[in-house]
Amino acid sequence: MQRIILTLFLTCTMLAAMAHAADQHPTDLSRIKTLDLKTAQAVALAANPNMAALQARIEQARARVRQAAASWWPSLDISGTGTHQRLSDTNYQYNRLLANALMPGANVDRTSENYSAGLQATWVLFDGFYRTFKEQQAAFDEQANAAALTDGQRLLVNSVAEAYLNAQLAQTYIDIARADETFYNRQLEDAQNRYDVGAGPWGDILNIKVQVNTAKTIRIRSQREFEAAKFGLASLMGIADAALPDHIRLETLDKEKPFPIALQQIDTLIKEALAIRPDIRQLEMQLKQTEAAGGMAKAPFYPKVQLAGAVEGNREGDMGLSSEDFGNFVGVNMSWNLYAGGADKARLVETEQAKREVIHTLAGLRNSVAAEIRQDMAMLAAAEEQVRLQRETVKLVQENRDLARNEYEAGEASLVRLNEAQRDLTATYGRLAQALVSRQLQQQRLLAATGRNLSGLEQ
Repeated sequence: MQRIILTLFLTCTMLAAMAHAADQHPTDLSRIKTLDLKTAQAVALAANPNMAALQARIEQARARVRQAAASWWPSLDISGTGTHQRLSDTNYQYNRLLANALMPGANVDRTSENYSAGLQATWVLFDGFYRTFKEQQAAFDEQANAAALTDGQRLLVNSVAEAYLNAQLAQTYIDIARADETFYNRQLEDAQNRYDVGAGPWGDILNIKVQVNTAKTIRIRSQREFEAAKFGLASLMGIADAALPDHIRLETLDKEKPFPIALQQIDTLIKEALAIRPDIRQLEMQLKQTEAAGGMAKAPFYPKVQLAGAVEGNREGDMGLSSEDFGNFVGVNMSWNLYAGGADKARLVETEQAKREVIHTLAGLRNSVAAEIRQDMAMLAAAEEQVRLQRETVKLVQENRDLARNEYEAGEASLVRLNEAQRDLTATYGRLAQALVSRQLQQQRLLAATGRNLSGLEQ
């Protein structure tokens, strides 16, 4: 138990540290007095910073879709330059000599100013379908990131369930230890009264005090484990400083709660899981991305055709360009790379192998999902059987403890028998609590394996 709680706490702490840079909003839990599992899961979905990070990835992917769509439109650029030039002494003397030789008495300016402005437009008419596949790849990437968010929520909800149930088990151990302590305190009071009237030995009082201290020790240890488990739960819920408010208590573990009988067949559950599991959908979108990447890799094998045009104007001396200073041109150019050292072919092979990788990964994930569901169903059936057995055992041990207490109070049995019966009852209650939590954990794991654990939660 201690190892499970410690491992869970360390894992949650690491997750919180990884998301430290994310924006965090304080979660208002002031109105909650008893925190149930569904509420904890809903709060985690709303406040966990890792979910906000995954949402930001979706927005990035959506922006990449818009970037890819922009390549279908013409590109329009405006340019302008202004230069001031002063000739060197050598060039100035040379220009003067040349001008006088051609036209005696001509003046030559040593400084000059040149101004130009232009408007250029380019429009790709054909690029080997590169833009088509690029836009498809970006769209599939957005869908893959959306599936990743849903899968992150699925895993988070399952992690919250495990953290909550482990904390609930620790809380139940506290209640059991407190009930054990209360029982022995009453026995101590009765033993003291018997000793005071000379009807009981001093050894019974010493023995019962040892049992009281043992119960206190177990209660204190369970309290520490409960606090550690709450830190992990609060971290997953996205609560600031990973600390649940002191006024919040977890829901009491219902020892008599009936469990619904699972009527669905394993094959039906596997079929549903393969259809709705977000991690499978994410890989399917990644497969479509590799197919689009293959289309992009084939684009260099086609020519590229581009329409270009420009309006350009130049003027010397001042920047007041007029319509007489402008000219224009329109043209179509085509380029086609015939050889690039085999790089294009190698790029195509790379995309084909990337597609094969995703195909095999997807097949492996499908097998893992089927195995996970079969294992969880088997574990759930075993956990339900354990609950039934422990409930029956509790009734038997309770009856035996009551019988031992009555016999001890009547002087027909020793304190040793009563202590043994009480220890058996405390241990049996602990095993029942563990069986109940184990059953609920297996139920949550099965829901996560089938991809249905987000149903009914506000997202």
